[in-house]
Amino acid sequence: MRSDLDHLPPQKQRELERVVRIIFEEFDDALALATQGWKRKGRIAKIILYGSYARGGWVDEPHTAKGYQSDYDLLVIVNDQRLTDRVEYWSKLDDRLIREYGVAKSLRTPVNFIVHSLDEVNRGLAEGRYFFIDVAGDGIALYQADDSELAEPQPRTPHAALEMAQEYFDEWFPSAAEFFETAQFALQRGWSKKAAFLFHQATESYYHCALLVCSFYTPHVHNLAFLRTQAERLDARLVEAWPREDRGDRAMFEKLKEAYVKARYSKHYRITAEELGWLGSRVELLASIVETVCRERLAALADTARSAG
Repeated sequence: MRSDLDHLPPQKQRELERVVRIIFEEFDDALALATQGWKRKGRIAKIILYGSYARGGWVDEPHTAKGYQSDYDLLVIVNDQRLTDRVEYWSKLDDRLIREYGVAKSLRTPVNFIVHSLDEVNRGLAEGRYFFIDVAGDGIALYQADDSELAEPQPRTPHAALEMAQEYFDEWFPSAAEFFETAQFALQRGWSKKAAFLFHQATESYYHCALLVCSFYTPHVHNLAFLRTQAERLDARLVEAWPREDRGDRAMFEKLKEAYVKARYSKHYRITAEELGWLGSRVELLASIVETVCRERLAALADTARSAG
């Protein structure tokens, strides 16, 4: 795996170095009081940059009308699957990265990260999951505990790929529709917080559907902004679902994003019927685009499977 960052501007290279330091600081802090043997042996094996900053083609225009800015996408690989627990070991890193970018401004680029064990990554490669294959092929190692390579990718047979993609679609798309229809019912009954939470769940499920059908992988997170970024990387048509040029539209997406926690637990969370109606229309559009993207993907996989005989 390559490790050079020569294609990035010097300030981006320095910023990524700082991000890696932050990751290690927070990981070490999370394990500082560990007494269990396996936990004391916990290590970060690799930190891999993937996505637009690895491939090239990133966008960094936060001050333009659209205000779009690509995120750093990082895969953190640890030596024990138990260390992938997002809440127990990585929540403080989540908070710090948000704070460093949004409050302290010491980071000029937002950071998204996912955590997997080395066994999970190698299993994903052995199972032909496109996401891991792309990371192994295009990713850049920002840190490696040693020079060991990831497992050799084993792409799925065309028939197996079609079968898996169809199973994902049959499971996730109807489930997302159930959340959406229940949200509409809650909206009609005036249950605004419940409607907001259910619209969040519908949105999350539609993104999981698109990611699983198109890449056989989805991160185990509830952060809609992260899921949106991952899905829009697969198909730019998904961008249409959420307008970004107007600050008010961006604020509405943020309100939906916050609904996962605040709509359930915060007495201060407020959302109007008008706002919920707007969100519902955007989720409905997202559903339509996801269905198109997924059905096209399934048709392409079916064509490949027929050609293979």
